[in-house]
Amino acid sequence: MNVLLKPLQWLYVIYAFLLFFIMMLIVFPFAVITSFFGRINGGNLIYKICSYWADAWLFLIGIYHKTIFESPVNKQSHYIFVSNHISYMDIPQMLKAIRQPMRILGKIEMGKIPVFGFIYSMAVVSVDRSSTEARAKSVKVLKSVLNKQVSIFLCPEGTFNMTDKPLKEFYDGAFRIAIETQTPIKPLLFLDTYDRLHYRSVFTLNPGKLRTVYLQEISSNGYTIKDVNALKQKVFEVMEAKLKEYNASWIKPLTPEGEETHLHQ
Repeated sequence: MNVLLKPLQWLYVIYAFLLFFIMMLIVFPFAVITSFFGRINGGNLIYKICSYWADAWLFLIGIYHKTIFESPVNKQSHYIFVSNHISYMDIPQMLKAIRQPMRILGKIEMGKIPVFGFIYSMAVVSVDRSSTEARAKSVKVLKSVLNKQVSIFLCPEGTFNMTDKPLKEFYDGAFRIAIETQTPIKPLLFLDTYDRLHYRSVFTLNPGKLRTVYLQEISSNGYTIKDVNALKQKVFEVMEAKLKEYNASWIKPLTPEGEETHLHQ
């Protein structure tokens, strides 16, 4: 049966990505226009436009989104949003889930893609992870964004979690910025991106649900720069426990020897 369905799967994926690029071409002129409004106002506008793009694209490829508010989000406030990261589908889901002015920390390489790269550079704070100087500059930009009452979004795992564990180890960046700017952290769970689009291949894309869970915000008040690890561990433990509670599909049970399997690598 799987063999018979493969051609349909390929046709669906070709349709989805052809639609993706056609819609990027539609968005491109608007991105050019918004670029004249400055980095803050223009960036806010292009983020809103990209949110509408996510609405349309996901609807047209048969993916529906559901938001679960374990804790409400104040759209008049600003946060450091953090989420788990396990799929390229995380970005459309993030655009669908977060509906307030925001900037994403993203890889600089993505900005080199024709058309998409220009739109990407308008809504993203790019970082070259191979350069210490570039990383420091991106942190400075993120802080300036927060100072203008605009939220930021980071994936503290840094790259895809390719283990069978709920999360891979967090980097310090999001938590250092939270402490230095005294900005609350708002953790999100992306529960279904792994099932909709596996990181191994774009040909795993399939229709279905995407759920985003908003968890209780975690204040950075009272923490000093010496407490980065403590804040990081607190957020990690909250997200890990909730991913287990929601039975995230990539989490595998322990083996008889007490070690988790690693089948996804």
